Amino acid sequence: MRKLRGDDPPEPGAQWYDAEAGPLVRPYAMTGGRTSPGPSGVRFDLIALVSLDTAAPETGDDTALGPEHRALIELCRIETQSVAELAADADLPVGVVRVLLGDLLELGVVKVTRPVPPAQLPDEKILREVIDGLRAL
Repeated sequence: MRKLRGDDPPEPGAQWYDAEAGPLVRPYAMTGGRTSPGPSGVRFDLIALVSLDTAAPETGDDTALGPEHRALIELCRIETQSVAELAADADLPVGVVRVLLGDLLELGVVKVTRPVPPAQLPDEKILREVIDGLRAL
């Protein structure tokens, strides 16, 4: 590959490559233009925990999965991670990760554990009373 001088015209397709960032792939290309995860419209919270389903079928030869899907599978294989952690570790936008996780959830490859709903958390008043009681001891 020859180095461009200031007066040379750019090579065709050069605007899609940044020497520092690598090839540019638009998020909609990774998701096939989809913006919501799966037909059921599942919404993944940023703190939802994603883990590899041990009963899942092997996906090693599945050509329907793209490299981004495989990267998420490998990250989940290491340890259970939140959606936000997966997005950061895979260096992908959260919206893209949500769509890709929707695909993997439909295939039965991953499990998603949702955070505890606020209604199931202990009341703040009770926690304050417990803290006050412990301090009184």
